[in-house]
Amino acid sequence: MKKLFYFSLVLLSAAACKQASETKHVAITGIDTTKKPGDDFFMYANGIWCDTVQIPASQTGVGSYSFLNFPQRIRLQGILDSISSTDNPAGSMEQKVGDFYASGMDTLTIDKRGYEPVKPILARIDAISDVPSLMKFVAEELQVSNGSIIGLRVGPDIKNSSVNIVLLSQTGIGLPERDYYFRTDSSTRAIQQAYKAYVATLLELTGSDAATAAKNASAAYEIEKQLATSHKTNIERRDVQANYHKLALSDIAKKQPNIGWPTLFGDLGVQADSVNMQQPAYYDKLNTLLKSVSVDDWKAYLKAKSINAFANYLSKPFADASFEYSKILTGQAVRKPRGEEITEAVDRSLGHALAQIYVKKYFPEEAKKRMRILVDNLKIALEGRMDKLDWMSDSTKTKAKEKLQAFTEKIGYPDKWRDYSKVEVNRGTYFENRLSANKNDYLYNIEKVGQPVDRTEWHTTPPTVTAYNNPPLNEIVFPAGILQSPYFDLSADDALNYGGIGMVIGHEITHSFDDQGAQYDKDGNVKNWWTADDFKKFKAKTQQVIDQYDLFTVLDSVHVKGALTVGENTADLAGIAIAYDAFKLTKQGQDTTKIDGFTPDQRFFISMARIWRVKTTDEFLRMYVNTNPHSPAKWRVNGPLMNFTPFYEAFNVQPGDKMYKPEDERITVW
Repeated sequence: MKKLFYFSLVLLSAAACKQASETKHVAITGIDTTKKPGDDFFMYANGIWCDTVQIPASQTGVGSYSFLNFPQRIRLQGILDSISSTDNPAGSMEQKVGDFYASGMDTLTIDKRGYEPVKPILARIDAISDVPSLMKFVAEELQVSNGSIIGLRVGPDIKNSSVNIVLLSQTGIGLPERDYYFRTDSSTRAIQQAYKAYVATLLELTGSDAATAAKNASAAYEIEKQLATSHKTNIERRDVQANYHKLALSDIAKKQPNIGWPTLFGDLGVQADSVNMQQPAYYDKLNTLLKSVSVDDWKAYLKAKSINAFANYLSKPFADASFEYSKILTGQAVRKPRGEEITEAVDRSLGHALAQIYVKKYFPEEAKKRMRILVDNLKIALEGRMDKLDWMSDSTKTKAKEKLQAFTEKIGYPDKWRDYSKVEVNRGTYFENRLSANKNDYLYNIEKVGQPVDRTEWHTTPPTVTAYNNPPLNEIVFPAGILQSPYFDLSADDALNYGGIGMVIGHEITHSFDDQGAQYDKDGNVKNWWTADDFKKFKAKTQQVIDQYDLFTVLDSVHVKGALTVGENTADLAGIAIAYDAFKLTKQGQDTTKIDGFTPDQRFFISMARIWRVKTTDEFLRMYVNTNPHSPAKWRVNGPLMNFTPFYEAFNVQPGDKMYKPEDERITVW
């Protein structure tokens, strides 16, 4: 772990002021003056854009945050187009990245091969005769990312976060989450039917006649539905303690004998005497179904899961079938251009190799320096807010500040890059290239079992537009991809950067103190550091957040799920407050000089609204609300702001305005 250095408030403020004085003018345009800021600030800041922008037919949405990865992929594709057309030394990073991309772009070869690459897999399924041979197949395929019925990964033991442990989670279904199997509304029924038809199509494409394909697709679906009955909901999975079950391998071997855990672990090359079985009910159900369901039905299920797992590695009919199903879920009108699809594949399979080229070309080192100033100011701001909390005792405040000061911050890209020397890449074998990369990822993770946690490791690729908080490592991570406009701009004034990336920093810091993160101590262990009375008060405040967000309407009768999104909403509510307090440490934050007719505070809030400027298809939004722990973009803006008094003052929000809440109803957690 890197040693963290904490500078005095005076030094940080001086540095921030120096940065601000060197900035250039970045204009704010496109404000919808027909909208009243206090009625719908999201549309006030973004309405003209929302009314005129078109969602590309190949996308499910457009705008900031995850949708900024679309133009980001165009950048990466430019790199790949160049490298793939150049002679590179055999075995070099450039050769692997370039040839991997070229193999995926060679659709003539891919289409000519048809489903030949999966024929050996299907033959092995046909040879299954009993449960032990079924589980052996499952173990073999798990090593190339065909997970089917076993959800296995490796990560810190959250009650001993310095050591990695095997994590077993519920899996086995193909619809987005368990409730899709049991809801009876017309939208969900349409998705169920589309999914069954998709599975049948995959089976037909690999040689089954229509009647047999439909029969086997139905059998596979029924197995999934039975497995889904054992699944916890996404809301239930938020309960940190209820999803931790450290169990001896010998004990689960006795309790779930049909799975054959010791043999399975042997076939997987995993040496472990204990696991964290996060959702034991799933594996109890699987253990039962392995005996109660016929081997023939299991074979139909495994064929469906295997072909689906690799559909986008195969010829056009398979990829088209996959897309036809996905567009029912997301509303995406046409497939992405091939170059974009394969760029995503390279980023997923050889991401750190591609990232090294990306950061040299697009990421200025000066961005790291300015981000350090922003992060340190945000931490000072949160510590100041902790001091003022009237609901938390001094002893808990001390523990909270200790945790804050123990943070690790990762900015831009890792100090140590992933090694891909074991990945075999050839220009004419896209399918095999994908499986080789998948196997490399598997071995990379399995080697960590029982080993000390590597606190330098990154869990996203640096070009990705995202940021994250990792509670077991007590770290916050800001990849190079998000350090661009509208989040971060080296030439922008502090108001825009603190309202943009500052909001993101505040959000990620707060995740260490949301409903889940608050249960981890400064070392990343799930361990209580609260007084009983303080935690009771904290839970009451997060319940206020749940209750308020439950009322927000997304589409017709669809509401935000407050209990699913409470962690992200808590981080948004506190994130804006922390970013604002940090902004007030800068020269511009203490000034009132207008730019483009807006005060510094107004520029700050407009910047915050612009970083969530997103427009999606209705289909995507419905799925998003059901499955994603983040609130939709509009409520990531209006929700926090209607609870934040400085916003009221900046835009003169008054009683009668739609976003107005009496001061005693405005929620403050941190």
